[in-house]
Order: sequence, then structure tokens, then C-alpha cells
Amino acid sequence: QLVESGGGLVQAGGSLTLSCVASGFTNNDYGIGWFRQAPGKERQGVSCITVSDGHGHYADFVKGRFTISSDNAKNTVYLQMNNLEPEDTAVYYCGSVVGNIATLWPQFYENWGQGTQVTVSS
Repeated sequence: QLVESGGGLVQAGGSLTLSCVASGFTNNDYGIGWFRQAPGKERQGVSCITVSDGHGHYADFVKGRFTISSDNAKNTVYLQMNNLEPEDTAVYYCGSVVGNIATLWPQFYENWGQGTQVTVSS
């Protein structure tokens, strides 16, 4: 089970930190991905991380602005989002995949959270 939180309304240039709490895993061999979906658009990979080693990957459009991290003691993956732009407005979802896998392709993910809305005003 995955539960996201941390979304909200922020002005352009502002920051938000999203959290994804994962439960049901018996070890740290899994990956978490952050994705977003704006109205009328397909789900888009934003960032992902292999929880076992903390190695992260980013979509080009968030490099230098977003940072993904994990706190294994809390079974939580964070997405720190800085310098937000109106184009970042979307529902943000986290997904999980078993194995030492991190990918920005949503079709590889097996479970999803309910999503959290991020709205960036200009």
C-alpha cells in the first residue's frame, strides 16, 4: 500500500515536499517512482529511486529542481520540489515495483497511491 501526502497550492518559484509511505514490503528491494498526470494528459514519469541503495533518476524537465530521497527507517520516499512552475501543476502519484528497479516508465509499476494534487499559480 502506498499513501502520498504533501500536495497543495503554491506560487511559482515556491517549494513543496511530497511524501510516499510504503507498507507491505518485507525488505528494501523495491523501487518507488513519482509520476504526474495533468488533465487530458498521460501519466508522466518525474523521478524514481531504488530504495536499497538510494540511487535516483530524474526526468529532464525536473533536473536541478526536484530531489528524490528515501528514509528506510520510515518506509518513506520524498520528492522535494523547488522552483515550481505552473507547468508542474498535476496530480502526483507514487508507484512501487518489486526488485532493484527504478524506471520512469509507468507500465512497470505494480501498485499506486491515491495521488496528491499540486497546483502552482503564476
